[in-house]
Amino acid sequence: MRLEAAPLPWGSWPEVLARLDPDSRTLGAALSISIVLHAVVLSIHFKLPEALRGMAPSQLDVVIVNSKTRSRPVQADVLAQSNLDGGGDTDLDRRAKSPFPVLEPPERGSDLKQAMRRVQEMEARQRQLLSQTQSRKEMATAEPEPQAEVKSQVSGADLAESALIIARMEAQIARQIDEYNKRPRKTFVGARAVEVRYALYVEDWRQKIERIGNLNYPEGARGKIYGSLRLTVSINSDGTLAAMDLERSSGYKILDAAAQQIVRLAAPYAKFPPDIRKETDILVITRTWYFARGDKVFSD
Repeated sequence: MRLEAAPLPWGSWPEVLARLDPDSRTLGAALSISIVLHAVVLSIHFKLPEALRGMAPSQLDVVIVNSKTRSRPVQADVLAQSNLDGGGDTDLDRRAKSPFPVLEPPERGSDLKQAMRRVQEMEARQRQLLSQTQSRKEMATAEPEPQAEVKSQVSGADLAESALIIARMEAQIARQIDEYNKRPRKTFVGARAVEVRYALYVEDWRQKIERIGNLNYPEGARGKIYGSLRLTVSINSDGTLAAMDLERSSGYKILDAAAQQIVRLAAPYAKFPPDIRKETDILVITRTWYFARGDKVFSD
């Protein structure tokens, strides 16, 4: 008995498609084409050429610098708004936390020190002028020593005229010194340098300004404009307002004008106590005033 191998149920791929119905044959053809296309796409690889691998730009931070140079750095560490080839005060690899320069903190009481320094300079200048005038007068009145060879003689009229000019200068300087000595005595009081004998008077003055300020807060600034400013107020011994200067503006005209108006409304102030009146004629107070939220006026 001979056994014959039965043919496989599936022959070659075209024969298999031929046996299928038309719809199945179309679906099988589409699947075959899709598989071939995916195999082709997946076999494609993109690779950067060897010559361009070392040319890829590195990432740089963007910063702001507070200086610049004409030369451009060969190898930059960061990107900035200007070229800066070197700089700083250290060779270590550090970066500034702020682009702004370091400023020395303002010295407390500098305004008072400058005012006292100006007064001392004026007094020294007047003493110098007076001494120069007196020395010239002594030289003019001194008898000239006889000289062996004298080409020209000074006439008496010239000497009299020189003496008259010196006398006029001396009188003018003496009058200026006398007027300066008769000037009102001033005492400067700062917010952080109040002497004990002035502390009570300055505190009462501050409370009065705050009370008047809270009652007369500027209508145009209520609920929307705030800021601070520094005023210097000069008060006479009888409590009247002598002068007022705006040392630092708030940046808003309405607040600057309101602060000065409040100081005027609060005048006159209390008269100086006897212990203050015997030492000074004018008290100069410099304070910082705040127009804060809640429509409040106060000083530090």
